[in-house]
Amino acid sequence: MNTRSMKNKCLYLLAFLIVPVPSFAQNNLLNSLLDGEEEVNYAIAAFKGTHIINGHSSKTKSKGELDFLIYHRFGPINSGIQEFFGLDQASMRLGFEYGVTDLINIGVGRSSYEKTYDGFFKWKFLRQKSGETNSPVSITFLSSIALPTNKIADNLSTVERLGFVNQIMVSRKFTERLTVQLMPGLVHLNTVPQASDSNSIMYLGGAYRYKFTKGLALTGEYYYRFNPIATTENYDVVGLGVDIETGGHVFQLHISNSRTTFEKGFITDTVDNFWDGDIRFGFNISRTFQLGNKRVKEE
Repeated sequence: MNTRSMKNKCLYLLAFLIVPVPSFAQNNLLNSLLDGEEEVNYAIAAFKGTHIINGHSSKTKSKGELDFLIYHRFGPINSGIQEFFGLDQASMRLGFEYGVTDLINIGVGRSSYEKTYDGFFKWKFLRQKSGETNSPVSITFLSSIALPTNKIADNLSTVERLGFVNQIMVSRKFTERLTVQLMPGLVHLNTVPQASDSNSIMYLGGAYRYKFTKGLALTGEYYYRFNPIATTENYDVVGLGVDIETGGHVFQLHISNSRTTFEKGFITDTVDNFWDGDIRFGFNISRTFQLGNKRVKEE
């Protein structure tokens, strides 16, 4: 009898002797002992969508998944009956997001606001998990670029009009119902309104998701800017919403003071004050398509 055979028989005997443990637990214990693998439990469904309201969540699409997204923002509700309480106005963004791997996503979009094209890279490099080794949070890195293409009076080059965002998303699923996320970030603008304005704006965002039922959750987000552009009138972004999940669709209904749905836009260009009643109704719709064989993701 060789050494490995003797080892396996000893392990089987050990598992059999643990009589208070049900047979399925014995099998799991035995498989872990034999394979030498660490048992890991990842936090799942912290967020149902890759966006919370305006900004990104820490969620990434699985490898081979393609998301088609429609973002729609109406005008301020307090604009009155003449503007049909904002419904006469509209700002849209169409976007695609793709899972290169389970943890790396890329995306592109086009907004009616300043006819802006944007793209991003998103990488989740730490996942919340429990087991033999624990990670209390998930951490995702986001890097995006935005280029407005509308005609303006100033003769600026393409490079001069570019805006960049680098952001970290730290999320924790505290319970089956509650997830909280913090989002420190930096916006860099190649051109600012006045020479006295800083080209780099630091901010800290906070967001939550509270799940009421399997398909219904409340969401909220707020972005505080430490050094906003001083020579133009602009405000921090506030948002409150409801997520409705139906199969492959996620409907997000919300109110916010933001007209735009990409980071460079809503961090630096929000001219409505939520606390003065400059509130816009909006919605996000996403539809996921599976390219290639469907896989089960543990997160």
